[in-house]
Amino acid sequence: MVRTSACHAEGREFESRRSRHFYLVIMFYTYVIYSELADKYYIGHTHDLGLRLIRHNEGWTHSTKFGIPWKLVYSETYQTKSEAMKREYEIKRMKSSKYIEDLINK
Repeated sequence: MVRTSACHAEGREFESRRSRHFYLVIMFYTYVIYSELADKYYIGHTHDLGLRLIRHNEGWTHSTKFGIPWKLVYSETYQTKSEAMKREYEIKRMKSSKYIEDLINK
């Protein structure tokens, strides 16, 4: 964990007898984005959804350059990167637009 200042919005405060400590809590996400242009879904994982979507739409990712613009249609939150990655691969293994659409419409 990384120590951060009291003013950090995502920090959690822990009190002890001697001092207060603040820790940065990083969440991880499994996400689905959709391109109307290509009529395709893309599944990925990240720790910063907003930045990741911007990068997809700026063409930073070779596999999504063809479908700009992308929009976020679904996401799930996890406490660890490995959980988010596991879920990403689980969704990708389904290889089904119907499965993804069912997730989105839950």
